[in-house]
Amino acid sequence: MSQYIIYFNQQWVGDHSEEWFKGRGPLAKAVVQEMKDAGVYVFAGGLEEDIDKAFSADATSGTLEVTDGPFADTKEYLGGLSIISVADDDTAKVWAGKIAEACGWPQEVRRIG
Repeated sequence: MSQYIIYFNQQWVGDHSEEWFKGRGPLAKAVVQEMKDAGVYVFAGGLEEDIDKAFSADATSGTLEVTDGPFADTKEYLGGLSIISVADDDTAKVWAGKIAEACGWPQEVRRIG
């Protein structure tokens, strides 16, 4: 079995009404339960939306620096992720599709080395 990360950038979510988001919650929870029932679930979760609440650790200078805020000032940042353990790419694509349909926004998939 291989592990895959299925994730989205917060900016891919788009603008939607509060009612729309409320309707997506049960769909997303159902997919997570389906992953658990299928035995492929490792982890899933959304991240804090306020990027200013992030903090960074950097030791590339030889001295560890921990700072408030994101490491890089970018236009896109991670919004949430799921980690699954499945047999192959095709199975990972199936689960990514289920998550994308439930959430209502795109998902990217990468195999964990």
